[in-house]
Amino acid sequence: MAAGNSNFDEILSTTLKNYIPKLTDNIFSARPLFYALTNGQTIRRISGGAKIVVPVIYGTNSTAGSYSGTDTISTTAQTGISAAEYDWKQYAATVTINGMEEAKNNGEAQIIDLLEGKIFQTQETIIENMNTMFFGNGTGNSSKDMLGLSALVGSTGSPGGIDATDGDNSWWRSAVTNQGGAITIAAMATLYNNCSVGNDQPTICITGQNQYEAYEALLTDQIRYTDTDMADSGFQNLLFKGCPMTFDGTLEGEGKLYFLNTKYVQLVAHSDVWFKPTPFVRPTNQDAVFSQLLCYGELTTSNRARQGYMYGITPA
Repeated sequence: MAAGNSNFDEILSTTLKNYIPKLTDNIFSARPLFYALTNGQTIRRISGGAKIVVPVIYGTNSTAGSYSGTDTISTTAQTGISAAEYDWKQYAATVTINGMEEAKNNGEAQIIDLLEGKIFQTQETIIENMNTMFFGNGTGNSSKDMLGLSALVGSTGSPGGIDATDGDNSWWRSAVTNQGGAITIAAMATLYNNCSVGNDQPTICITGQNQYEAYEALLTDQIRYTDTDMADSGFQNLLFKGCPMTFDGTLEGEGKLYFLNTKYVQLVAHSDVWFKPTPFVRPTNQDAVFSQLLCYGELTTSNRARQGYMYGITPA
């Protein structure tokens, strides 16, 4: 007979299942990039498929135009629509409670307190790991990591299976600036404009703390406006041409700045397996119980041209 409360596993499983929504809220509001990817409609949930398919538009419809009376209206078949395909990636974290911890936490309230402590530990680990992963290039852990901004925002590479170095795929390139010096408002404005079309503009700017403070120093007190939604979520920010700008520790010392249009950068999650807890099980060769939190998904983009990337920024 297992030590401690005979209902231990059932209490654990029920508590963990009920805690998952709070867990995911805490994870994805803990960093500005996560917040941008999951706030509003930016996270997309799908039920499956061999690959994640994201439609992309790279050309216009040449049949559109004026006509008069009985003029022939063009019925020419159109190109200009393709698709980016992304592989599903998997992510997991394990919550483990050993036999001694179980024996010491016998009552229901103690069991719940113990589990919440374990979940908090797991939550903080996921935040750190995912924060690094979503700024990376997807090659971490033998390319098992989900893609990050280093892969999705740029003028080279083949995210989604589309080779940006091919001359016919110039539309699959982001606006990129090698600053090679201190950050300036003029350089930021050029990059912002290069990845904007009409009212389709960047929705968030993320950089390191040094670059953020250098930009702040360029402003006068009278024009230090902030975005209230991000401020209410706990993120320091300043507005640049109406776009909230904030900083993330992962980019500290990197000399990088991203202008992102989250209309076209989406975190795609499997609707059935996204922070899905497995039942607590007892291995035959361990004095412990464990549950795994499983995630199937990928970070994707459907329009690289609406993203901006500045690198080579030196300290002011």
